Amino acid sequence: MRWRLATMQILAYDKEGKATVVASGFLGNDLVVSHKGDIYVTNPTGPGQNTSRIWHINPNGEKKVVDTGLKFANGIALSPDQTLLYVSDMRSHWVFSYQVEADGSLKFKQRFYHLHVPDTADDSGADGMRTDHDGRLYVTTRMGIQICDQAGKVNCIIPTPNGRASNLCFGGANLDTLFVTSGDRIYSRKLKVKGNNSYQPPIKPPAPRL
Repeated sequence: MRWRLATMQILAYDKEGKATVVASGFLGNDLVVSHKGDIYVTNPTGPGQNTSRIWHINPNGEKKVVDTGLKFANGIALSPDQTLLYVSDMRSHWVFSYQVEADGSLKFKQRFYHLHVPDTADDSGADGMRTDHDGRLYVTTRMGIQICDQAGKVNCIIPTPNGRASNLCFGGANLDTLFVTSGDRIYSRKLKVKGNNSYQPPIKPPAPRL
């Protein structure tokens, strides 16, 4: 699934490479697809907009705005059990958390993950995000990859050799290799944990350690 920017469309491709239009009419940035087929898309501030929007597209292709108000909505991810949606606000140091309702709407919006920022900046530059099987959130920022626990605390920061990270995903046969885009390069790092794919069945992560 990808964006076609010229026509503002989300396209889905089958194994033969044939494209189908999933939704259109707005300019998105990042998206996440749930196991049920719901799609959430960040729509950053653009012409005629004062704040960002978050769109929900149900499996029937019906779309609606489910949140507004972030300065620059960017990265987006679902918790492993798919009860929570996370959205990074690139122009702040926050990742917001929402509770996902049965109809795809969002409630209980809150600033949850407090990201670190360089001394020379007022914002984190937060971009792409993913979760692992244990419920940790991995956020690409101008300082590197910030790894947060379920309680919202940054446990560590993995820097990239050439600066700011922009996106990431888990790959490899066991989903235990982290691939990160940074500038004009892609880096990989083997981990001791496995990543989580939102299109697979939800899983309940273990309770956070105190």
